[in-house]
Amino acid sequence: MVKKLISIFCASILLSTSLLAGCSKAPDESANSENKTYSIGISQIVEHPALDDARKGIIDALKEEGFVEGENLEIDFQNAQGEMANAQTIADGFAAAKKDMIVAIATPSAQAAFNATKDIPVVFTAVTDPVSAGLVASLDKPGGNVTGSSDAAPMEKQFELIKALVPDVKKLGVIYNTSEANSVVQVDQAKAVAAKLGLEIVEVGITSVNDIDQALNSAIGNIDALYVPTDNTVVSSIPLVANKCIENKIPVISAEDGAVKGGALATEGINYYNLGLQTGKIAAQILKGEKPAEIPVGLLEDTTLVINETTAAKLGITIPEDLKARAEFVK
Repeated sequence: MVKKLISIFCASILLSTSLLAGCSKAPDESANSENKTYSIGISQIVEHPALDDARKGIIDALKEEGFVEGENLEIDFQNAQGEMANAQTIADGFAAAKKDMIVAIATPSAQAAFNATKDIPVVFTAVTDPVSAGLVASLDKPGGNVTGSSDAAPMEKQFELIKALVPDVKKLGVIYNTSEANSVVQVDQAKAVAAKLGLEIVEVGITSVNDIDQALNSAIGNIDALYVPTDNTVVSSIPLVANKCIENKIPVISAEDGAVKGGALATEGINYYNLGLQTGKIAAQILKGEKPAEIPVGLLEDTTLVINETTAAKLGITIPEDLKARAEFVK
């Protein structure tokens, strides 16, 4: 009987010790999770002001949400230099390195990341039409491992701006890279909007930066104004486009404000830093445990009218008072 009692007593002590040991591990595991350093790869198709602003917004939003570079966040930023092959190599490298997340800036980089992994979360920004690009099933329910923010331009507002600044416009050139999926989508949209406003679209297609000068030379005698969509090839060379058109008295309206700062006449568009902030908050949600498949694609509704007053003066364009009253001017 005594032996039996001793056995029960010893078993009780062992069980209590085991339970206490189990309880003591929980805080350590929690601490390890809280102290984790996250590694994200940022792939950007090319560097130009709009995309650079978006990247800055992403990093700032992550910081606001508690993910601070140099503390609990490692950022591997790589620029594809405008080459899709480079974008794919970058994305494949991020996937092989098992990054905690891939952030893809612009459609080609997003498509490369989509092709590289079906497991690592991918967050995109500055993608005009993520559904047509094959990145998500729908804007409300992306599905899979990909979500982010769209930079879909308010094209009707922009074309109305063209008519307000250039009342006699009839033929509107649209310069774009024919191999950029987001640009092809925008050209189709431009044709639909132009038809409503009585404008004729003249396509000015290019395949690389090297084609821009010759393409403009061919188009200038046949257009009254030029529209620059969110085309990464064209926007990365906006000073060339703007200067060529100023020399020939062709007003340039762009889809985003970075191009206006680079010499285009005006835009009514979204702010890419704010787009980046929106994207960064989505990235933070995922790092905190939410699933990309369940986070709707973000859209910015607010737009800003930005006018380059130096360009307006060179073109001899007088800004209507109603536009002047609400515009942000740059030189």
